[in-house]
Amino acid sequence: MDYSGAKVLIMGIGLHGGGLESARFFLRRGASVTVTDLRDEKTLSPSIEQLEAECRAIACEKVRYVLGKHETEYFQKADIVIKNPGVMPDSTFLQAAKRIETDISVFLSESKARLFAVTGSKGKSCAASALHWILKSTGRRSFLGGNITVSPLSFLDGLTENDDVVLELSSWQLGDLKGRTVNGAPLLKPKAAVLTAIMPDHLDRYASMEEYIDDKRNIYRGQDKTCVTVAGDDSWGASFRAETKGRPLVYSRSQPASTSGGWLNGSGFARLYGWPGVAEDAAELVPSQLLTPGEHQKMNLLAAALAPYSLGTEAEKIREALAVFPGVEHRLELFHKANGIHFYNDSAATIPEAAAACIEALIPLGHLTLVTGGTDKKLDFSVLAKAAVKAQKVVLLAGSGSEKLMPLLAETGVKYHGPFDNLDKAVQCALENTASGYIVALSPGCSSFQMFTNEFDRGRKWKEACQRLS
Repeated sequence: MDYSGAKVLIMGIGLHGGGLESARFFLRRGASVTVTDLRDEKTLSPSIEQLEAECRAIACEKVRYVLGKHETEYFQKADIVIKNPGVMPDSTFLQAAKRIETDISVFLSESKARLFAVTGSKGKSCAASALHWILKSTGRRSFLGGNITVSPLSFLDGLTENDDVVLELSSWQLGDLKGRTVNGAPLLKPKAAVLTAIMPDHLDRYASMEEYIDDKRNIYRGQDKTCVTVAGDDSWGASFRAETKGRPLVYSRSQPASTSGGWLNGSGFARLYGWPGVAEDAAELVPSQLLTPGEHQKMNLLAAALAPYSLGTEAEKIREALAVFPGVEHRLELFHKANGIHFYNDSAATIPEAAAACIEALIPLGHLTLVTGGTDKKLDFSVLAKAAVKAQKVVLLAGSGSEKLMPLLAETGVKYHGPFDNLDKAVQCALENTASGYIVALSPGCSSFQMFTNEFDRGRKWKEACQRLS
């Protein structure tokens, strides 16, 4: 599409690449770009420096910056406003805009590649990364982007219809795509849609669980019978599979009766009945031994594996790829060993259920010192409090979520250290209470905004502190 001379306003350049790549994209297409962000120049300096370097490299018009505030006149004057997914759709500034897009909507309007889309409350980054790994390992040219902090605009140029794209999509990103079309066709129409575990999340933004799930449903609403929808065996998954116009596949911990899908029995298996180009015999897709621990991780890989398998990829190639899948940063990431202690970074565990799953995954490997807590998202912490009984030591980070968790830990008889509003002190406490041969893991079960910029910033600082202090 031709954007020459268009006035484009980037609402939220951020620090993760979405806004930055959007600005770069429109600069390369000849647009006049303005960036507006509520954060100040000092905070945003890494992104601003990269954008300024881009301007020098392509000798384009300078970018205008409106920082520390938004001004309505820029929204009124812009031909296109590129919205950050974190911005509420009812923003008064957005109401002044003529046309609102996102980096995802711009990408989808131009990409001709085969599309795989992944969403869920937890496990979506693991599933999306594993799916991308499978496709690459089987000889496909594949690209991974979306909520995983890589804007797909960064690899749009040069994409062909013979390429594969895997997009991890959050509920916010999916909500921004609701009802969107291009030339009368659905803007989002993935060849395969994968929905990982659904749990309560973002209830500080959504009025109800149903409203949150409704945004998730957008992942398959544009599909037809040539597409595939992979979902779990819980009530939410059943509703997804019943509603989709794509061909439904289920993944489960037990073998589904007369239903096409996959299940766990040490390894991960699949059986598809009457599926074009796929034998009806049971096939092993996920090996019993993986590089990443935990049954929930194995479920994520099974969900991911079903998508390419249903589209004709050989089971043996999928299994061989997953046997060496290294996992994803900030998700049960074993990043350091020192003095006989194994250190894990599970900073992406931003809900209590995810932290509980981390405990279940690591307890079989040895005694666990759990570092947890942070900012509350109006969630129930009882599941984390019950799981924390299995940890040998618990260290709390400061935050509103920790304040909700502390009385629940007391009720279950779990003693804890902290809460600490200084990460070095929390790490030092964990080290003092962990013997050689044991495990120290950060799995917060909370968001991070009272102490860190986001969960990725938290994970990076956790790794640095552990490596330095150990």
